Amino acid sequence: MEMQWWIWLVFGVALILLELVLPTFFILWFGIGAVLVALIALAAPTLQLDMQVLLWVLFSSATTVLWFKLFRRKKADVRWTADSVLGEVGLLTASVSEFQKGRVRFQKPILGNEEWTCIADSDIPAGERVRLAAIEGNTARVTRA
Repeated sequence: MEMQWWIWLVFGVALILLELVLPTFFILWFGIGAVLVALIALAAPTLQLDMQVLLWVLFSSATTVLWFKLFRRKKADVRWTADSVLGEVGLLTASVSEFQKGRVRFQKPILGNEEWTCIADSDIPAGERVRLAAIEGNTARVTRA
């Protein structure tokens, strides 16, 4: 049985379009493999079906491995850990005391927020510089800078 090149092309495009509907980001590589087989089948029209399927499996596997091993390599972003932001200095926008929460604003976002609700072990008036001592849930513990 001989499979025409355009069937592989339609199959590949259908898989790529299916990826738009299903957010798996995995079907895409099978679609790319089918499009590559379509190009090879166009260049070599006498290629048998078993060899076309083998090429599709190889191309799909290769593109999947390339994506997950080479292109998607990410380094850990240390800015997004609580320990890496300890010691940052901010400006107290609302006074804080031992029994009253205040507000502190940082120059650059800390874990995604520029302004945090804060607590302290002593009274600190608004307008003073404070240092981040700890992050406890979504509250910052501050001390005088």
